Amino acid sequence: MSDQEGDWNFYLRILSNSARDSTDPASDPSILQSVKKLHGFCKLEKSDDLVARIYPQINKVFHRSVASLSQSESGTSKGLLLLAILQFFLDFGDMVLHDADPSLRTFFRSCLSREFSDSAVAEATCEFLVANQRKLLASFPNLLPQFFPLLLKLIAWNWEKLEKSFLKIFPGLISPGSFLPLFPSIVDLPMLVVALEKVERSSGSGSRVGGSIASIQKSAAPEMLLALMDEAYTGSTIGDGGDDSESEDNNTIDVADPLFLELLKDENDGLAERHRASPTLNAALQAAARGPQSERMKQTLKIAPRLLDVYFSVTLRDANDSLICALIPLLMTRNSTMFPDKNFSHEIRKRLLEFVLAAFQRSPNFIALLKKPIIDRLGEAYDDVAKRELALQLCWAIGEYGGGGESHKEAARELFESLELLLYENLSSSRLGLRQESGNGSRRTTQSRLLCFVVTAIAKLATYHRELLPRARVALGKVVRSWISDARVWRRAHDYLGLMNEPGICWSVLGPSRVSEKKFPGTVNWSEGGQKMVAHIPFHILSEQGGPPFHDFAFSDIIPKN
Repeated sequence: MSDQEGDWNFYLRILSNSARDSTDPASDPSILQSVKKLHGFCKLEKSDDLVARIYPQINKVFHRSVASLSQSESGTSKGLLLLAILQFFLDFGDMVLHDADPSLRTFFRSCLSREFSDSAVAEATCEFLVANQRKLLASFPNLLPQFFPLLLKLIAWNWEKLEKSFLKIFPGLISPGSFLPLFPSIVDLPMLVVALEKVERSSGSGSRVGGSIASIQKSAAPEMLLALMDEAYTGSTIGDGGDDSESEDNNTIDVADPLFLELLKDENDGLAERHRASPTLNAALQAAARGPQSERMKQTLKIAPRLLDVYFSVTLRDANDSLICALIPLLMTRNSTMFPDKNFSHEIRKRLLEFVLAAFQRSPNFIALLKKPIIDRLGEAYDDVAKRELALQLCWAIGEYGGGGESHKEAARELFESLELLLYENLSSSRLGLRQESGNGSRRTTQSRLLCFVVTAIAKLATYHRELLPRARVALGKVVRSWISDARVWRRAHDYLGLMNEPGICWSVLGPSRVSEKKFPGTVNWSEGGQKMVAHIPFHILSEQGGPPFHDFAFSDIIPKN
């Protein structure tokens, strides 16, 4: 026991003596070793008195190290020492009434923001967060969500070594306050790498990227404030500086550009999305997509889809309906706005559409609540491929879930009118294309695919809301009477018109897939199909047969009423 007491006294004297020096504590390796040794003694002894004796000296070292961050320009890393001290604060803070929250925030703001590009500090930070994840989420639930932009910079710069550990802590970045801003930050990870590599080229060293960003942010703060005020009071867009900020190199970004600084921010400001209209930033992104990609960029293009998978999984499991409903319009906006890499865009859009459909399946009433952005997206169906695919999926969802459900009559009517307009516009353009015979094959195929989705959505929506049936018959009748080059569209409209003459069968085929209390004579409950015999019933209404039915029984005779 006396030997151990002599040991911890020895290390405690090292810390005490260092307090008299004016040198940076991180520059002396014995300080870090002493902190770790004293931490070990405290865990072994489990003595409140020992912790009380050691704590003042360790606290002084922490504040001296933080103070030296802004005063010293030396290359000495302070992150490892501060992380060791933070571990002491988390383990023994309750014994000495030390609130670790200010210390943790100081580490992120003052140290990690400068040293995230240091591989040793980045690795130690991830290990610290993984080891203390449960305690951090329980005692400081807003810490990681507040600093998620900084942690994304860390992982974008050091993904290869930290992949497994970061995926463990990533769900902790998601909270009500960070939920919406986190999504565009994940999608914009390749843009973040473009900005970081620009800073690296400017500073001449990857290890000094964080320090260079801090200098840029500090020098550009007054100009950015003026730009924000100008946007707020005049309505002008930040970044509309014309050609003054452009240089001869298309792969450069003006470091004073507010959108550039927005990508490099360290803390969550609560803004889900800002208008991105920087000519220099767009030029840099196009150049980065066309030119040779760095290994870091190649890794990032694989990172973002994986992080998005985790984000959407946590969202469907934990997020409430109000947050998901607020997220969907943001997803619709970003569907056509992302880093211009073909494979990356495909992977991201695939996940966005899958999530939107999963959200509508979970809460069909979202369709009624979001009718305005949905109608806007239907009107963009021919703008580009990405917007057209989104419009197709929205058409399917409108029909599948009855425009939000049977109780949302007004929303269903507005959505039906939008589908009508889209149908009539396509019929007109289809006739024009046939007369002029100038449309190419791919365009006709795309138009036919869209018409199939729209026709089906109209039929299903009218099945849910029977007051729309007369208008649906008129719309489908126009398709049947029109000269459509694709027989699939004509046949589909013809079949749906036939189904509408048999309410029970129509409800069984086109009605909701979920169990519904609404029944018609002849309605089939498909979930009971495995318990009943299947008879060969002539579906003359599907236009396979002409004239009146040749059987002498009704469907109500075959399918008993409940």
